[in-house]
Amino acid sequence: MTRIVLQGGTIVDSRGEYDGDVAIENGRVVEVGENLRGDDVIDATGCIVAPGFVDLHAHLREPGKEEAETIETGSRAGAKGGYTALVAMPNTDPPQDSVAVIDFVREQGKRAGLVEVVPSGCITLGRRGEALAPMAELAAAGVRIFTDDGSGVQDELLMRRAMEYGKGLGITLAQHCEVASLTKGAVMNECQCCTSLGLPGWPSIAEELMVYRDIELARLTGARVHFLHLSTARSVELVRAAKHDGLPVTAEVTPHHLSLDETRLTTFDTVYKVNPPLRSPRDIAALRAGVLDGTIDALATDHAPHPRRDKELALDQAPPGMLGLETALGVALGVLQIDVAHLVRVMSINPARIAGIEDRHGRDIEPGAPANLVVFDPHATWQVVPEALASKSRNTPYVGMTMRGRVRHTLFNGAFTVRDGEAQR
Repeated sequence: MTRIVLQGGTIVDSRGEYDGDVAIENGRVVEVGENLRGDDVIDATGCIVAPGFVDLHAHLREPGKEEAETIETGSRAGAKGGYTALVAMPNTDPPQDSVAVIDFVREQGKRAGLVEVVPSGCITLGRRGEALAPMAELAAAGVRIFTDDGSGVQDELLMRRAMEYGKGLGITLAQHCEVASLTKGAVMNECQCCTSLGLPGWPSIAEELMVYRDIELARLTGARVHFLHLSTARSVELVRAAKHDGLPVTAEVTPHHLSLDETRLTTFDTVYKVNPPLRSPRDIAALRAGVLDGTIDALATDHAPHPRRDKELALDQAPPGMLGLETALGVALGVLQIDVAHLVRVMSINPARIAGIEDRHGRDIEPGAPANLVVFDPHATWQVVPEALASKSRNTPYVGMTMRGRVRHTLFNGAFTVRDGEAQR
């Protein structure tokens, strides 16, 4: 049995930062200390050794849209980004509203063996917003997080019922906050830019109304609610106030909403078209502040691969979304004045807790813990080359940009999925 030792790194977990070696055998951490010996010794000098990252928001496209991504290629992209678990969004074809599809997604993840693929379930049948999905049946099959991502649940009564059932089942409802009647035809943030460009504007209030509604429904029902990809300053304020009131709400923000603003779409380049849209510098500042003060619990990629031909359509016809798994760490380190311990909280520890997988991901690095780990150099720089990405698609907005922070190794269940920056399978 091979004994792997990660030697000379700085260990970072919920307890803080400390220097030490980590020994791994049979899929688990077996020893943490100094001057440890092993069969396979990895020099981690100058690197951070942390619990593997957990992405709460990944579109893996399988089943039904394998031209853009498969569970295997998306998992490989995740591993290269330092992730050991990905929550797979349910807007597949067919959608993840039945145990059969949930089982398929989970088994495809196990077959790839690169990360743990955690299927999310639909809140409503077919994500149509008309009737609740069989939530009890899906929860019994191990689903812990439910969402209609790509669409917000528009019906207030239906969302209330979902929360009431969700509270009883002990699951989390993750909401895509968008009042659809306010965003019809919109392609970019409602701002001076869209007026001068002649493009339909996407108002901030379309997000904020649903954030407010669901905070109040959480207050009424006691259900756990997670807000997906928040993008406006007012949304951050609403979540901050809800947390002050002790409500069971959490929230995420994407790297692209922290780093790119509305002016990117003045080029009419569809790679910058996302849902929700890129917002103003003021919104970006509020989102960054929300991450740093703990209002925003998690960085989540909203990894959304699309085939080249779809992104080459006209701006009003092209689908929204961009890649994120392989660049998330670099973007976060580049735009946030964040200490490494807090970075690990928002990319690993908090997401694992929200997803309900904290028994095996985001854990402290101690004997007996599953060896789901990332080793990254926070100072190394690299350039984004689309052809070098593991994803099946190429729709990244960071082409040619220099990133700071490079994943050196990723271990899933004690085995290298990435070693020396290269995927191992």
